[in-house]
Amino acid sequence: MRLSNLADYAVITMSQAAAHCGDGRVSAAELASETGLPVPTVQRLVSKLTAAGLLRSVRGAKGGLQLGRPAAAITVADIVEAVEGPIALTACIDNGACDYEAGCNMKAHWPIINTALRGALAGITLETLRAPAKASSRIPDILSPKEEAA
Repeated sequence: MRLSNLADYAVITMSQAAAHCGDGRVSAAELASETGLPVPTVQRLVSKLTAAGLLRSVRGAKGGLQLGRPAAAITVADIVEAVEGPIALTACIDNGACDYEAGCNMKAHWPIINTALRGALAGITLETLRAPAKASSRIPDILSPKEEAA
């Protein structure tokens, strides 16, 4: 699985917005400048992220953008879903369209897999992303050496 560029840029934009948490508000143009993303892309993302309640837009002389809720309460899953919709590895779960449905023995398992994937992304908050990455914070290998040998 690979995130779309837009979802990737949304995480980058929200992480940068979170860096302004205590400093008041920030504009879409400032976020674009700070992230190196094109202004039209950031404006499009801001629209989606605001609609999802992850950003809040304040008008007026002291207006701008701010997080819609605390950084610790916004997850990577929230951001990806705001841009991409529900997190799912396969299309058959969302719309039921599958050329191989009659012989598929995986259909019942995909919701479990999708829930695990969403859970992993939901475990990473903007607060976590604001801190410098440490070698100890890396996710360990999923398979233990014993399972790899099997």
